[in-house]
Amino acid sequence: MKTQYLILLFSLVTTIHSTAQSPYGFRGPDRNGHYYETGLLKQWPSDGPELIWETMDAGKGYSSPVLLDGRLYITGMNENEDKEIFSCYTLAGKKVYEVIYGTPWNKSYPETRTTPTIEGDKAYVISGSGEIVCLDIANGNIIWKVDGGNIFERKTGNWGTSECPLVFDNKVIYTPAGDQTTMVALNAQTGETVWKSEPLGDHSTYVSPLLVMHNGHRKIIGVTSKNVIGVNPETGKIEWTFSDWGRKETDRENIATNTPLYDNGCLFFSNGYDAQAFMIRLNVDATKADLVWKNDDLDTHHGGFVLVDGTIYGSNWISNNHGNWVAVDWNTGETKYEQDWGKGRGKGSIITADGMLYCYDERRGTVGLVRPTPGKFDVVSEFRVTKGEGPHWAHPVIDNGILYIRHGNALMAYRIK
Repeated sequence: MKTQYLILLFSLVTTIHSTAQSPYGFRGPDRNGHYYETGLLKQWPSDGPELIWETMDAGKGYSSPVLLDGRLYITGMNENEDKEIFSCYTLAGKKVYEVIYGTPWNKSYPETRTTPTIEGDKAYVISGSGEIVCLDIANGNIIWKVDGGNIFERKTGNWGTSECPLVFDNKVIYTPAGDQTTMVALNAQTGETVWKSEPLGDHSTYVSPLLVMHNGHRKIIGVTSKNVIGVNPETGKIEWTFSDWGRKETDRENIATNTPLYDNGCLFFSNGYDAQAFMIRLNVDATKADLVWKNDDLDTHHGGFVLVDGTIYGSNWISNNHGNWVAVDWNTGETKYEQDWGKGRGKGSIITADGMLYCYDERRGTVGLVRPTPGKFDVVSEFRVTKGEGPHWAHPVIDNGILYIRHGNALMAYRIK
């Protein structure tokens, strides 16, 4: 009996490991903006939480830091702003090294946007020009590099490639879209192509894909300019598409930027420029997806959204300079509130931890500690980030009781525990 129990336990552990995406990457361990911290402050001092350290040498960028084993890793632009760099810091804010790994997008908003994904002793990033790069986190040495934008003939929109790699089962996932393929998997050790999905012919978006498990069936969820796709992670076959979303009344492509939320067989999507929010439900074996509801109030520009106690929280797009904060019921799609933050603050990014929301206004740099109440946008405390330059587009990160905020070349660490 004991032997059988151990075999079963080993089987479960192996299964869990083999189905999980790397927990060290974009928007926390589950790519959903949820950080599993406890004992965090429920109110901040009037001038904000304690600033532990700050640095101005992260390089311009919109990506977020990733923390692992006493080190912080982040991407940015080099001093000449013609290359993307990967940097490593101590948790005291001292730079250990920086290395050039790729070429940025050369048109509108070239700043770095790929948050590293770390698996074991390797980091994976994707440049604005579509280069997939694997680095040794010990010293920053490049292990392999694939010019995916050219090799896979990517077809992108106005802002190049803006994707954080999905890493699991010794595979690195990239979404070039276009006429050759839609999504590809590379060998995480060598960079060799494992599989290529069939082409759909449309443009890529700016969405970092998600791996989900539903009734024992895994799917990679990706987004192109016209389709949501469910991809077999073993073969790359696109098993379903969903296209009943976005701006049907115009010829403009859908500008999707946000990784969806997944819970109990359902996927929530929301994207800006009046592209709507919507929920789809997977069938039993995840080979089909059908619409559950749509919502016209929550069209998140690029700040993400979170699910807390059955309510989705995020901000919407009214214009490129403004948006309100919105709460939507997960089950019904009903809008619970749509509220202006006030005093010149607008839309922005959002994460959650320990029963609170952390909202980062992209226009003025105000960071708000918000109580997740479906009835109103309930700001408990706030402070303003004044260092750095450009839009406040980087998503906040929480690790070991520290809140990390990036603004352009500035990176700051605040004690919130």
